[in-house]
Amino acid sequence: MNYRSGSQIREDFLRFFESKGHRRVHSSSLVPANDPTLLFTNAGMNQFKDVFLGLEKRDYSRATTSQKCVRAGGKHNDLENVGFTRRHHTFFEMLGNFSFGDYFKKDAIAYAWELLTSKEWFNIDPARLYVTIFEGDESVPRDDEAYQFWLDAGVPAARIFEMSAKDNFWAMGDTGPCGPCSEIYYDLGQETGEDPTVDKPFGEDEQRYVEIWNLVFMQFDRTVTPGGPLLTPLPKPSIDTGMGLERIACVLQGVLSNFETDLFTPLIKRAEELTGHKVEADHNIDTRSQASLRIIADHARAATFLISDGVLPSNEGRGYVLRKIMRRGIRHGRLLGQEKPFMHEMVYAVRDEMGTAYPELKESADRVAKVVLAEEQQFARTLELGLRQMNEETLRSGTAAFRLYETFGMPLDFMTDAARDAGIQFDMDGFEEARAEEQARARASWKGGSQKTAAPVYRELAKTEFEGYLALKVEGAKILALVKDGVGVPELKAGEQGEVVLDATSFYADSGGQVGDIGWLYSGDHNSVVADVSGATKPVQGVFAHKVKARETLAVGDTVDTVVDAENRRATERNHTGTHLLHAALREVLGKHVKQAGSLNDPTRLRFDFSHFTGVAEEELQQVEDIVNREVLANTKVETLVDVPIDVAVSELGAMALFGEKYGERVRVVKIGSFSTELCGGTHTGATGEIGLLKLVGEGSVSSGVRRIEAMSGVGALNEFRRDFDVARVVGQMVGATDATPADALRQRIAAQEEEMKKLRRELEQIRMKSASAAVSDAASAAVEVKGVKVLAQRVDALDKSQMRNLVDELRGKLGSGVVALGAASEGKVSLIVGVTKDLTSKIQAGKVVSQLAALVGGKGGGRPDLAEAGGSDAGALDGALAKAASIVEGLL
Repeated sequence: MNYRSGSQIREDFLRFFESKGHRRVHSSSLVPANDPTLLFTNAGMNQFKDVFLGLEKRDYSRATTSQKCVRAGGKHNDLENVGFTRRHHTFFEMLGNFSFGDYFKKDAIAYAWELLTSKEWFNIDPARLYVTIFEGDESVPRDDEAYQFWLDAGVPAARIFEMSAKDNFWAMGDTGPCGPCSEIYYDLGQETGEDPTVDKPFGEDEQRYVEIWNLVFMQFDRTVTPGGPLLTPLPKPSIDTGMGLERIACVLQGVLSNFETDLFTPLIKRAEELTGHKVEADHNIDTRSQASLRIIADHARAATFLISDGVLPSNEGRGYVLRKIMRRGIRHGRLLGQEKPFMHEMVYAVRDEMGTAYPELKESADRVAKVVLAEEQQFARTLELGLRQMNEETLRSGTAAFRLYETFGMPLDFMTDAARDAGIQFDMDGFEEARAEEQARARASWKGGSQKTAAPVYRELAKTEFEGYLALKVEGAKILALVKDGVGVPELKAGEQGEVVLDATSFYADSGGQVGDIGWLYSGDHNSVVADVSGATKPVQGVFAHKVKARETLAVGDTVDTVVDAENRRATERNHTGTHLLHAALREVLGKHVKQAGSLNDPTRLRFDFSHFTGVAEEELQQVEDIVNREVLANTKVETLVDVPIDVAVSELGAMALFGEKYGERVRVVKIGSFSTELCGGTHTGATGEIGLLKLVGEGSVSSGVRRIEAMSGVGALNEFRRDFDVARVVGQMVGATDATPADALRQRIAAQEEEMKKLRRELEQIRMKSASAAVSDAASAAVEVKGVKVLAQRVDALDKSQMRNLVDELRGKLGSGVVALGAASEGKVSLIVGVTKDLTSKIQAGKVVSQLAALVGGKGGGRPDLAEAGGSDAGALDGALAKAASIVEGLL
């Protein structure tokens, strides 16, 4: 067995399967594209899920990938184990090979054994390898095929073990593809076991025998029937395998922990430098400091890749999990004594180590580092708030302590140490119970959606030939299928609604943020409309379903002409091309960190979501609008390059791949001069001048770190300008002749009116205060005396609370020593304020007086001994309550 670096292992794996006829496919995003069931991409097969389900067809039947994955939330959550075990990670790379109805068990097993054991490749000693097969159950028999193929590959029978469905049967979900699997294990040696003094056999020591590869044989389609689950053999069985790069690197580099491989050692070294805490490796003891450094290294990888793929820290969903990962890493830096921001520097260490395999990191590192630094600074403020709330009562309550842990990131070790120092028994049981409840809530909050296999009526159809890039009309299209309420039917009668699948069409279907076309289906003789088309979708990749309302009977096998509403299409194209210009202009004005996070292009307007940390200033929006319209007026040709290899498009042409989109191996590139180059499958204007003008009509926040701009083009923009002109004309009539722009003139007019309003309010308040003061000018003589204490109670309906407080102060001064109670009623609500002079607060407290008064008017309140306030809901009882003020004071003395 020869030493190989992590990068070499990744490359050798991919090269091996390329030599076996596999297509090398680039890793997909950590944010699953169009899959509501997943929090993060957590396996190599995720990007091929639609292929396995029959929803998507590709031009290859064998693939190999190195897929970036995260397991830190939802069902698959390794977060709490990371750093304290040899092999758990939040971010990892999954090496895999896949067969989509091509080869099956025999070849999958032969390939795996050859790669692992042949001298030309990994050259692992076969004597240190074990394999497992499915033992069978009442639903599926023992996997005798896999057993025989392992024997044929050269594995001794004594090293083939049978396992239950829990370990060796895989399913995509409650329904869909499933099947038995075989796992390959490597024996690290007796000295690495749970008890190095005992030579435990395979299956009894998880530390010693490490799983390095899982081969999944997708053999059945599971459906739910009234009698229970039914497994039907798939017509084209498939292969899905997964090998953790970190684990195989551990084996091939001859180390005991994944963290000792070259995938982690440079990151741990950088963490040591940034925290100023160096720890010598000890294979047998995982010290707290070692664990903290490992956590920082691991979490830096996860945070860097997640933010690079468009996830931003927030308090929900993916952003919440990212925030937990980041704060856990920051917290462990603090445990090592580093209280200043440091995690953002780890981003560049990750880029340096992994930028070759993932070039996108080189472009995104600066943006990612800014996000991490902002989170570090916010966490420092949050942690300071948490420290203020930590007290003996908190430490005695596990639930309260967990709230500090979860909300403020207060380290558990910190709280247990503080409890010990204070001589308090920390409620660990209550803490763990609260943690378990939170984990259950987190799992429930990401149930995701359900994704079923495509209906047979779609899955078995040939692809629709889309001719709409070049023509708005296609003649002689054949009806391949008609669907009503999700079920295939032989015909649609006049007046019925359904979906029509054709062998060719000019209708664009919903995708890439662009809505589908509308229009008509004409009869085969080209003379009459047989159906109105309200949109088009792609239920299966490549199959176009037209949403129709039939005017005449349609039957499978009929021929029709597809005619797109040209005006509607052109309006949509103007907005879609405008989106490309807007994207490029935003990057020019705000910075290269701006990336598309979603879009909608329909005939009426465009909506563009993008990554940015703050609101866009009015001046910046104006600058963006100016740049876009400069490009529009330049009337630059919009070029579309077709069938471009994706690597060429991204690396050589500089095309931007958009967040959340899924691309094939060959793509369309839309190029607008040197200003904008993007991967895009939508339809566009022939030149930018066709857009007419673009008018921004709104900007706001969508979520943490994501902004949204809405805009209009063409006639929509013209109508918007007309509305603005009408407003400007009205403003001109209001403000008269001026050199200022209508907007500035209106602002000045409003500012002047606001200043006048403030002046009038001040004058009104002064009048009210004078009136109230005059009304109680003889207040001292109106006060009653109880047990030697003067009590003054007055009703002052004209005053607000602020004025009532001022009046209380004035009256206390006039009394010299005593109690003042003021009440006011407005719109059925009661306000009460009680003031007590300082010399009496030891005898009587304002809060006790006001609480009893409040009870008489249906309210409650309290405050300081010298000043207290209350509210009530019974305005009719106010006079009676104030009349009892003296007796209340007497009762409290």
